[in-house]
Amino acid sequence: MLQLKELNNKVTHNFTKINFWFLVFPFLILLAIFLYFSFVLEGNFIKNYSAVQKDLFYFLNHKLSQFPSFQFNITQLGDALIAFSFLSLLFAYAPKFWQALLASSLLSLIVSAVLKRIFAMPRPAAVFNTDEFIIIGKKLTGATSLPSGHSMTIFMVITLLLYAFMPSKNKYKVFWTLLILSLGLLFAFSRVGVGAHYPLDVIIGCLIGYSVAVLGIIINEKKKWLNWIGNLKFYPVFILLFIIFIASLTKKIFENNLVVFYLSIVALLITLYLMITIYVKRKN
Repeated sequence: MLQLKELNNKVTHNFTKINFWFLVFPFLILLAIFLYFSFVLEGNFIKNYSAVQKDLFYFLNHKLSQFPSFQFNITQLGDALIAFSFLSLLFAYAPKFWQALLASSLLSLIVSAVLKRIFAMPRPAAVFNTDEFIIIGKKLTGATSLPSGHSMTIFMVITLLLYAFMPSKNKYKVFWTLLILSLGLLFAFSRVGVGAHYPLDVIIGCLIGYSVAVLGIIINEKKKWLNWIGNLKFYPVFILLFIIFIASLTKKIFENNLVVFYLSIVALLITLYLMITIYVKRKN
């Protein structure tokens, strides 16, 4: 069995390499999008934002919605409850990952709430004719489209996984990066597939999710205010938390009987077994 310190040391080592330069690329892309809508297009921002994406939204929605069950399952990965359930498997072996995860999640929550309030962008179902595109799951019509919160969560997690487990050999780095980013985009664009977001909502959400993950890593490395995570005396708190997760997921199953919910519960049960075993052995 993989030693507890071995994986955590790898994550710790990789996170020390992250710095503010990693934010340059997403900043430039976000700046380009802002300048385009501010100076290239004239007129009402909300109308321009939805109109310029209409054809692409319809195209992607119709293509992706051909696999409704798949789209509906993978879009749940943008729900923090689901994402955290799968990532619970890393709690015992890589507490450093969870320190960055919680720091990034707090930033993501704040940024998402502020930006959604600032932009107040109507969802596609509130702008376009719903007879012309596919909606999978609940119909969303509120003014909370920009940015996509699910995409932010997905790419926050994807970015943390990308850097936490980046291979040491250069020949594997490219493959790992392409693999993990491709999965992230696949999961994130399910938000268009289910008819909940515009393509730019997703792209902007991914860029912000990446950025908050990088900031979360940097802040945690400098402040170390979450270093208590992984300490054995706090295990009962997280064991209780994961049990609450299971109860919440069970409720979700009664609402939507999705495979991803069952897999999340399995991940949590494995985590609970590992944590309880470790806790009992060390206490004795």
